[in-house]
Amino acid sequence: MSIPVANLNHAVLFVRDAEASAEFYGRVFGFEVVDKMAGRAVFMRAAGGENHHDLGLFSVGPEAPRPPRGSSGLYHLAWEVPTIEGLATAARELSAAGALTGASDHGVSKSLYGRDIDGIEFEIMWRVPKDAWGESEKQAAILPLDIDAEVRRWGSAAAKA
Repeated sequence: MSIPVANLNHAVLFVRDAEASAEFYGRVFGFEVVDKMAGRAVFMRAAGGENHHDLGLFSVGPEAPRPPRGSSGLYHLAWEVPTIEGLATAARELSAAGALTGASDHGVSKSLYGRDIDGIEFEIMWRVPKDAWGESEKQAAILPLDIDAEVRRWGSAAAKA
């Protein structure tokens, strides 16, 4: 028997300074502060979200070392946006914040990659409608992403045509 998981409810990160990280996630992602434990933790919710919190940030101090890339542990979190236009907005916001590190077309999803102020990697992704996955469903594609072409293909204006 397996555990019937439906989705990821929230993520909790160890960060150097929870308040500074909360400012980043609030400014770049639009997350709102739900609760604080002074000097220790901040809990945040995605705008319009239904979870109590989507992100917990726990301070571990300014001298905490970053884990070396490729070491065992968390690689990245993936935050899903509901529209391809939302992904294009995320690309602009991450670029403006100096946080965008890459972009990929995975066939079944379109993804942006970035790092927060502690160097923690994250993904912002838009899921392609399942009926359009085709052969991509059984592949682990990593192709270049042309966000403008994807907005033309999948955007709300294209859907009405």
